[in-house]
Amino acid sequence: MKLKNYMEIIVFNNLDKVLDECEDVCKCERCRFDIAAVALNSLPPKYYLTEKGGVYSKVNELDQQFRTDVITAISKAIQKVKAKPNH
Repeated sequence: MKLKNYMEIIVFNNLDKVLDECEDVCKCERCRFDIAAVALNSLPPKYYLTEKGGVYSKVNELDQQFRTDVITAISKAIQKVKAKPNH
């Protein structure tokens, strides 16, 4: 068995889309992971263990507010990392 946080998948799936719209932002691996970590810390975790739980978590993705919250968290994280990159 493996415990997974569905929110991680969602953040990484949307990260490139949001980064593509931002100029003057470092897109190196370190900055990408820093952005993801900051965004994930501001979002509620969605852990699942089984395939059924994963499907249930995916249902949330259909909600407009859920998508907006994820994009907003990523955007805010980009600004934080851009202001103080770790390299």
